[in-house]
Amino acid sequence: MDNAPAETTKAPAVSIAPGPHIGGRSFTTRRMMLDVLLALLPVAVASFLVFRERALLQMAIGVASALAAEAVFSSMRGRRPTLGDGSAAVTGLILALSLPATAPWYVGFVGALSGIGLGKAVFGGLGQNIFNPAMVGRAFVMMAFPQAMAAGGYIDAQAGVDALTLATPLTALQMGGAVADLRALFLGTTNGSVGETSALACLVGGAYLCLRRTASWQIPAGVVAAVAAVAGLGRLFGPGGAWTVGHEICSGALLFGAFYIATDPVTSPLTPRGKWIFGVGTGLLVMLIRKLSSYPEGVMFSVLVMNALVPLINRWTIPVPVGGPVPERKRPA
Repeated sequence: MDNAPAETTKAPAVSIAPGPHIGGRSFTTRRMMLDVLLALLPVAVASFLVFRERALLQMAIGVASALAAEAVFSSMRGRRPTLGDGSAAVTGLILALSLPATAPWYVGFVGALSGIGLGKAVFGGLGQNIFNPAMVGRAFVMMAFPQAMAAGGYIDAQAGVDALTLATPLTALQMGGAVADLRALFLGTTNGSVGETSALACLVGGAYLCLRRTASWQIPAGVVAAVAAVAGLGRLFGPGGAWTVGHEICSGALLFGAFYIATDPVTSPLTPRGKWIFGVGTGLLVMLIRKLSSYPEGVMFSVLVMNALVPLINRWTIPVPVGGPVPERKRPA
């Protein structure tokens, strides 16, 4: 008996963190990505009604290129491609919807390649990236193909606009002081990137994401509140004009970015207070870029800047554990 091997017991794996602890097996990456794809359907339909086959082409190129890039970079890193979780498809679709309808096919391809490669794979893959991959891809093609990224080219006549060359509402306002019709901005019968023209479609899809709790409502609320506050103060203390707070909210990629880009759970804060700070900061940066720079739109740059601040925001807004803060141990004298 003395020579019998002693029984080895494994120490239990204990995860220590402040409670409460709530989990759900149904809340998976696949389910979240499917929710985003479903929420993008109203935006995709609205873009098709305005841009027709050009919108379909951009979306097809973006999704196919993102899936291919995900497979290639995963294989290069010796990992099995995880195309089934839907994250690559979401990145490709959001990227495509952020591009002009007139952009050549290679813009979407290069954008998806750089977004998945530089914005996701180099950080270690899904869940490890600091910046939103779709916005990394868009920023790359914005610098690489500035002329191709100019959204001044195509509007379908059946949508109520009879011009084949038309500046975006924000560009027209900045260059010549032209004010777009607010109803057209809300419905989406204006020029712009494929998915940003219809504020109504963005609100419908964004409401679905928030109701499903796939997106945190604090972030888009903070973005819109900050933009509305700055625009309201501008009208209160500045010269009056036809460009209202509603124009500021419904124009450009503000609502599209607030609901679909800024709410990315990987690149946004974890705490409720942090989400408010992130949203308000994004909205303030958007207005700062719109009003004080030569660039008419500021959503992409604002989101990327705030992505870089997320680790600090999480650190600044650590919630107090249930029962109060943990008492500090006094060191012996």
